[in-house]
Amino acid sequence: MSGERKRVLILANADKDAATATAAQLAARLGALGAESETFVLSGGERVAPPRAEGFDLIASLGGDGTVLFAARVAAPLGIPVLPVNLGRLGFIAEFGKADWQEALDAWAAGRLPVSERLMISIEVLRGGRPVAGFWALNDATISAQGIAKLIGLGVRIGDSSVIGYRADGVIVATPTGSTAYNLAAGGPVLHPEMDAIIFNPVNPFTLSNRPLVLGASQKVEVLVEEEKRVSVMLTVDGQETFGLLAGDRVLVSGAPKKVRIHVSERFAFFELLRSKLAWSGGAGA
Repeated sequence: MSGERKRVLILANADKDAATATAAQLAARLGALGAESETFVLSGGERVAPPRAEGFDLIASLGGDGTVLFAARVAAPLGIPVLPVNLGRLGFIAEFGKADWQEALDAWAAGRLPVSERLMISIEVLRGGRPVAGFWALNDATISAQGIAKLIGLGVRIGDSSVIGYRADGVIVATPTGSTAYNLAAGGPVLHPEMDAIIFNPVNPFTLSNRPLVLGASQKVEVLVEEEKRVSVMLTVDGQETFGLLAGDRVLVSGAPKKVRIHVSERFAFFELLRSKLAWSGGAGA
C-alpha cells in the first residue's frame, strides 16, 4: 500500500458470534498493511444512529446481508466502497466469508479487488406537500399495513401516467440487488444486480391482472396513501428503518443520484450465486 495512509471503518454486527473476533483480526491485518481502522459495533436488535464515515477509504461490513444494507446507506452518499464479509448464513450480497476475507483485504490494499456498482433508490415522504422524511435503500422500500395483514388502498403514479388504484397487502419498490429479497418472496422477477432498473411489485393485489413491473432507474414511482379508517400504514426501508404514514401522504421513489460500490471477488458470477443460494438443480450434463 503506497501513498497516504488508508483509513477503514469496520462495522461489526454484535449479533454474529464471530463478529468481535473477526473485527480484531481485520484491524490487526489492516495495521500490518499500513492502514488505520476504527470499529463501530451495531446490533440487529437495536436502532442505532449511523456512524460518521467522512474521510474513510473503505467500510468493512462484518455480519450478514442486513449489515451490508446498513453499510450501503452509510457509504453510498459518500462514495466509499464496501467490503462485505459474511458471518451469517445465506449471504446474497456479502460474498466473502471467514476463509477468504484476508485474501480480499490484501487484494484491496494492492488496488486489484473488483468493484460492483449497485443502484440505490431514494425515498421521500411528502405530507401536505412538504417533505417530512427521506431515506436511501439498497434493497427496497415497502408500503404496507401494520399488524395483521389487511388490504390497504393506494394510488400509484409511474412517471407522468394517470393514477392507478390498488387494493393490496402493500407494494414493494425494489432495486436489482433487492430483487432476491422480499420481492422474490412476493413473486417478483430476479434482475442482475448491476442493472439500472427498478421493480414495482404489488403484494397480493385484490385484482389478479395487477402484476410486477420493471421500470427504468430514472422513472419516478409515486404512491399515495388513500383514506383508511381502521388500518395504520407503514413505510419500511431495507427491512430496517420504518416511518408511519398518514392518509394523504405521498411517497416518491426513484433511482438515487449515487450508486453504492461493493467489492466482489474475481470469481463473482451472479447466476452461479443464484444456483447455489436458491438450490437450483442443473439439467442433463450439469
